[in-house]
Amino acid sequence: MENHHIIGIHLNDRTNQAPDVQQLLTQYGCNIKTRLGLHHVDERFCSPSGVILLEMFGDESTCRELALKLRQLGGVEIQEMEFTH
Repeated sequence: MENHHIIGIHLNDRTNQAPDVQQLLTQYGCNIKTRLGLHHVDERFCSPSGVILLEMFGDESTCRELALKLRQLGGVEIQEMEFTH
């Protein structure tokens, strides 16, 4: 894959959705070059929602397959970006 393919994952309920998302991320782990998790947290609060950004690696069809499977999970929003060279 020559282009930079980024998948953004928004979880509305991290506690309940994280196991299913993590299972897919583990399954496609060899296609994930970079993973960044973002959520609000401080001394009194840990947000129930969060965002995961994935920089993908490898075969484009496999990376799109991961995005499709993530979309099929309830309450998970997916957005994709493609940067071409």
